[in-house]
Amino acid sequence: MGISIANAALRLVSGAFILNSGINKLRLDEASAAGLQQMASNGIPQLGEIEPATFGKMLSVGEISLGSALLLPLIPSRLAGLGLGVFSGSLLAAYLRTPGMTESDGVRPTQDGTALAKDVWLAGIAVALIFGHKAAKKSKKKK
Repeated sequence: MGISIANAALRLVSGAFILNSGINKLRLDEASAAGLQQMASNGIPQLGEIEPATFGKMLSVGEISLGSALLLPLIPSRLAGLGLGVFSGSLLAAYLRTPGMTESDGVRPTQDGTALAKDVWLAGIAVALIFGHKAAKKSKKKK
């Protein structure tokens, strides 16, 4: 079941980025947690019902867990990709539903929206991890 160099590169880049982000949020103050929660609740309204401090801890633990899962080769790429897909989908939902983040077309980012819009690369990596192995198998069978 080995891991390809391409999958290893995708997992290393995204996993290290997300793990670092989660570690940096371990000591998140309540005001910063509340700001992140407000943005996140634009994408997933139920997140607004959680206490900001609890949300900050949950976000930190979630990012550390996901980053670790991406970095650990014993976690199958498809499973790690599914976790990354849920995470990146949440980020993109917040981006698309937060006023002032997109131009009038509702897709292209404004200056303020660029920081969130760039996370679309995580969605691309998730798709590659979920479907990449199957495509590589089909390609080998044709040869």
